Amino acid sequence: MSEITTLLQAASGGDRQAADRAYALLYADLRRLAHSRLRREGVYTLLDTTSLVHESYLRLHGSAEPGFAGRDQFLAYAARVMRSVVVYLVRARNAERRGGGAAHVTLSTTLVEGDLGRAGRAGGRDEVLQVHEALDALEAQDARLASVVEMRYFGGLSEREIAEAMGVTERTVQRDWQKARLFLAVAIG
Repeated sequence: MSEITTLLQAASGGDRQAADRAYALLYADLRRLAHSRLRREGVYTLLDTTSLVHESYLRLHGSAEPGFAGRDQFLAYAARVMRSVVVYLVRARNAERRGGGAAHVTLSTTLVEGDLGRAGRAGGRDEVLQVHEALDALEAQDARLASVVEMRYFGGLSEREIAEAMGVTERTVQRDWQKARLFLAVAIG
């Protein structure tokens, strides 16, 4: 068992020192996730990589953390937390602008290999929320497909990392990704 796995298991038992040590060891991975997430969102979040990692850490640290079997499961959960942070900030900014003469933007729902249309760049804040709502609908239909999207699109994890976190084969992840993209294309379009 790796040191990170041992620390994560101790952290799920309430050991805050183990949690802090695990976060320190996983900090570079968390920054990679945050950077991947922000690259898709552009200027719409007003966060930088470090801020997103720290905001996510506060949410992770302040909540009742589920137990993690290892690094990949922790990173999958961290990707979900980062998604919630970004969606919250986008909604907050939209609330500030509601009725303020904001320019209308044509939304792009083009799905290209490797991402879901670069929500945040092409369509702005509204598209981020559309992807979020479509993902919620997908989760109601098939939670595993939603998890694959969350880990790949929002978390930037590789197919191998997703397969390990979910306990399935890489081919299953590839098929799930294809199904999820089709569902989301219909839901967003």
